[in-house]
Amino acid sequence: MWCNLGGPISTEPRINDRIRVPEVRLVGPSGEQVGIVPLAKALELAQEYDLDLVEVAASARPPVCKLMDYGKFKYESAMKAREARKNQAHTVIKEMKLRPKIDPHDYDTKKGHVVRFLKQGDKVKITIMFRGREQSRPELGFRLLQRLASDVEELGFIESNPKQDGRNMIMVLGPHKKKTEAMAEARELAEARKAERRGAGHTDEAEAPVEEGTAAAEPTGDEPAEA
Repeated sequence: MWCNLGGPISTEPRINDRIRVPEVRLVGPSGEQVGIVPLAKALELAQEYDLDLVEVAASARPPVCKLMDYGKFKYESAMKAREARKNQAHTVIKEMKLRPKIDPHDYDTKKGHVVRFLKQGDKVKITIMFRGREQSRPELGFRLLQRLASDVEELGFIESNPKQDGRNMIMVLGPHKKKTEAMAEARELAEARKAERRGAGHTDEAEAPVEEGTAAAEPTGDEPAEA
């Protein structure tokens, strides 16, 4: 007979009254070593500083506890984790398919996509598709792959050499720049463009220079009339 004897194990540290040991090795709010003190004394200091007593090393003997603002600590940790996930780079393999006798215009279009993928820091799998009698001319596909690799060599390199796979021939290009570097450059470029747009908006709002007129100014009512 199976029964659930408890809920999920908590990964959060024990704090304040949840700490169940007679004494702790205490670390002050600024990181200073206070030393081994009774738990009651540590809790008393936490109340005095208006902070929490947080167990940071439960496996130590005695456990290590620190005086801190636990709510602020959790918030800052969550923000750091969120930023880390935001900047985490996942390697993506894009795929581009070509025919051995591809039209020059189509080739330029496909090459443009490959360039964009490599600039983004992604790998690109290039597949040459053979049909009918084209299967007897694998050198056409090989030359096309070599040409493409040469055209984009400033952005990427041949990570996997051309190889026959049934009716297809496959080659993998890898980017010179890492995904994280490409993402950082993209963010910098976006910020620069925003700054340019803001600058252009301020220029439009500026007052236009007054053009000098050639006509004489009309006399006002305060000026004396000529005799």
